[in-house]
Amino acid sequence: MAKNLRMKAARAALDMSQQELADKIEVSRQTINAIEKGDYNPTIKLCIAICKTLGKTLDELFWEE
Repeated sequence: MAKNLRMKAARAALDMSQQELADKIEVSRQTINAIEKGDYNPTIKLCIAICKTLGKTLDELFWEE
């Protein structure tokens, strides 16, 4: 699994910390960190929550090219 640099970039563009994103979608900061590092494969439900919070689509953040 690759690092999720698109998710990290989208979060950074909103000036949002990993902790702030985690709080909004009710997961731990470690979960956000693991997703961004590619160490954790989030559920579709979690992916959708992240997308809604960051204002992105599933394709923009999670679809492998």
